[in-house]
Amino acid sequence: MWQGVFGHDRVVEQFRRALTRGRLAAGFLFVGPSGIGKRLFARRLAQALLCGRSGESALSPCGICESCVQAAAGSHPDIIEVAKPADRSFIPLELLIGDKEHRGRQGLCYELSLRPFFGRRKVALIDDADALNAEGANSLLKTLEEPPPGAVLILISVSPARQLPTIRSRCQIVPFFPLSPEEVQSILLDRKLIDDLPMAQRIAFFCGGSVERALELSDPRIWEFRRSWAAGLSEARIDSVEWAARIGQFVEAAGKEASARRACLRQVIGFAADYYRDLLRAAYATAPSSAAGDADRHWQAAVAKGVAEARALYGEAWVDSAAERLDLCLTAREALDRNANQTTLIEAWLDSLADR
Repeated sequence: MWQGVFGHDRVVEQFRRALTRGRLAAGFLFVGPSGIGKRLFARRLAQALLCGRSGESALSPCGICESCVQAAAGSHPDIIEVAKPADRSFIPLELLIGDKEHRGRQGLCYELSLRPFFGRRKVALIDDADALNAEGANSLLKTLEEPPPGAVLILISVSPARQLPTIRSRCQIVPFFPLSPEEVQSILLDRKLIDDLPMAQRIAFFCGGSVERALELSDPRIWEFRRSWAAGLSEARIDSVEWAARIGQFVEAAGKEASARRACLRQVIGFAADYYRDLLRAAYATAPSSAAGDADRHWQAAVAKGVAEARALYGEAWVDSAAERLDLCLTAREALDRNANQTTLIEAWLDSLADR
């Protein structure tokens, strides 16, 4: 573990080698699933690069100098952070290059061009860079093409595919991988996010290496729905009308905030994707995962029933049917991330699953 960041020691060594050789790039695109520590890593990296006592190639901030203290407090004048406001679909252009009256004299790009207050570097972070629209992304091109001396710009994204080719070509892409169940469990317990050890173990197994998803799974309501949803998916034919109503009610109960309802629906779609993945695994595995069976026997029973129902209905083509339904789930999740209307999305997605 590096500076409180689990699971990304490989990336730390990558940066150490670049700094030792004096070849640190000016633009980086951090990519990987949500909730695995990309933003935390970027903040720790910024602190290490700006530490006033330790050499930057060591990537070991002292934690006590003025620069480190301000970085830890989130008030460092040489660290600029931009993120999508909760009430906006995209990162506003004014956060990047200023509003119309101050275009080019405010915003991230302008601040990054100024001389550092401490040392010789400035670091800018764009969280959720997937929320950049074309205009916003294009506003960064000059900074990426002609970066100010000592400037480092880090964009945090889920996938390179969500960025314009012009952005990808001007950034060094740094992949981050999901955390192991053991690492997620340690984070949940060490940070007292979850106090119950069996629950932490169960959630860590099913969260896909994402602490963000693990926290969502800590709601008992999610597990109750997951069990009934798996049973519904295991039927030979999905009742799309009934399940559209049930999913709609479940999502609405997540809260008034659009972000909470979107996260809830993403979980529902994710459960379906997990289910069809397990169907495909069952087609090629000699036995189900014992760990998965111990953690959730009801899920495994639904998968076994789903395999039997699919074979009876589709014969040898049942594997193709499961693969098609998995693709539909992944497509629905992408549409949700693009802010598709949730009611329409639920209905269209379930109708498509029922037709397969």
